[in-house]
Amino acid sequence: MAIVAGRHSIMTLFSSPTCFYSHRTRLVLAEKNIRIDVVNVEGTDLPEDLLDLNPYHSVPTLVDRDLVLYDSRVIIEYLDERFPHPPLMPVDPVTRAQFRLALYRIEKDWYSLADQLEAASDPKQVSRTRKILEESIVASAEVFGVKKFFLSDDFSLVDCSIAPILWRLESYGIEISDHAQSIRSYMNDVFSRPSFQESLTELEQEMHQ
Repeated sequence: MAIVAGRHSIMTLFSSPTCFYSHRTRLVLAEKNIRIDVVNVEGTDLPEDLLDLNPYHSVPTLVDRDLVLYDSRVIIEYLDERFPHPPLMPVDPVTRAQFRLALYRIEKDWYSLADQLEAASDPKQVSRTRKILEESIVASAEVFGVKKFFLSDDFSLVDCSIAPILWRLESYGIEISDHAQSIRSYMNDVFSRPSFQESLTELEQEMHQ
């Protein structure tokens, strides 16, 4: 991914070109048009800087001057507060708490299953996990249809977190049926956003070829 043109900043993001945790961070950066150096981290050959900065040696890792952040949720919320325009979280405390709960549930329900799916080697386990993830997403079809974006008329951190999982469904062998048209419409709307297209690495683009 090229450096995102835009506001002046001195930041570096260590990012995997295929990891959905990294992808949601890149999507927030693209949505806010933040200038940043992106260092692609692939496989187990980690950059020495990353080894020194992050005790968990994980991606994404954001470096902003003397600040080092290495949890994707902490990173995206920090970016939203550090660069407040356009806002990706509501101002109202109650709605903000609801959005944070949605982020928690996405990670607990969908991210954990996607992690299991990508790590699984046993065909039965892959099939079982794929089915659970598909059913969990389809069960949310009604929520997808209520507003333009998830829980909101405005694009938010929740959408930045959902979109990378939905983008990977095809590569996971999951197809959203016609019965969940609201999810398919949501996917088309979000995937066509310039910020989403900007956030994709070459390897992520290949997931839909």
